[in-house]
Amino acid sequence: MREAVGAEDVDGWLFYGFQHRDPLAEDLLGLPKDAVNTRRWFYILFSDPERCIKITHAVEKNYLSGLPGTEHVYTSLSELKSLLKKYDGLYLAAQFSPELSIFSFLDHGTALLLKEAGISISSSGTLIQKVKGLLKDADIASHERSAAHLYKIVSVCRERLSTALAGGNRCSEGDIQSWILEEFNKRGLVYNHPPIVAAGKNSRDPHYMPQNGGAGIEKDMPVQLDLWAKEKTPGAVYADISWVLFTGKEVPEGISSAFSAIKNARDGVVDFLKNELPRRRVSGAEADETARKILIESGFQRGIRHRTGHGIDTEPHGYGVNLDSVEFPDTRPFMEGSCFSVEPGLYLEEFGLRTEINVYIKNGVPVISGGPVQQNLTVLF
Repeated sequence: MREAVGAEDVDGWLFYGFQHRDPLAEDLLGLPKDAVNTRRWFYILFSDPERCIKITHAVEKNYLSGLPGTEHVYTSLSELKSLLKKYDGLYLAAQFSPELSIFSFLDHGTALLLKEAGISISSSGTLIQKVKGLLKDADIASHERSAAHLYKIVSVCRERLSTALAGGNRCSEGDIQSWILEEFNKRGLVYNHPPIVAAGKNSRDPHYMPQNGGAGIEKDMPVQLDLWAKEKTPGAVYADISWVLFTGKEVPEGISSAFSAIKNARDGVVDFLKNELPRRRVSGAEADETARKILIESGFQRGIRHRTGHGIDTEPHGYGVNLDSVEFPDTRPFMEGSCFSVEPGLYLEEFGLRTEINVYIKNGVPVISGGPVQQNLTVLF
């Protein structure tokens, strides 16, 4: 982290905590997540470890004891203000952003306290991306293993559903979801939320979740799968993919043309990155704009509901660059080790479709992880 701070146009990186409201700070600094934290603490990280500053309350004065730096202890708000005033004129990165809520943990009251002390702040988004949102070789290997599992699980579900339908057996969204969870357990994978299985009109909801077993799977309907998981080992990296099945012999033109549009948008983003990354800095917002342009030109502007992708690391929605120009506009660049989803979707009156792959940047080139990506709707009859 000190090296990353030294490369940025800031004096240092400000970490702040109160009642564990910034899990990212605790993660990056290695602070105990179960320690009592009822008072405000501040830690200023400089590129030179001897300059680092620790500010804690007397009640919890040992909270930052495992970190290097000069210690300061306060017992009142006036003493805290006096301590902060010593650093009048510093320009520090901090966890806030008007656009990227995922790491915007610094509350407005504390920001005003810093301003009163003469401390200027800027978003730590680029620093967070560098220290948390970029994968090293071991991380990429972990991600690839997770992705390979997910593609195999999709194949298992496809075969089980096809067999059930061919045999005239009733099957529901909840059944498919349970199959996926069974596979997660067999393969030693963990997840932060059950997978999405949405059939027919339920697929119009991007974050639909089956209730009480979910709807029954019938003939001639799309079935949207969205699953994400990682290995149980510490530091494991997630994979997150989506796949669309169709329970009929002939796919209606409306569904077929919508799938072609999202597939073209997905592949268009990858081609855009292959062409542009060797030449220049490319932002996540630009990649999102590329996908949106393809969908709009295909006549589906009305069906766009969400961004094109999100960062992936030890969390399924990670701290790296997002492919987003509208919801949480992300002007941060793709960098060596960036890992992210590419998941354009369309949500129309009768159905919704989403195709999702994962991509990481290695040696300046976008690499699709896991296995062969979906090129056509998977027909089950």
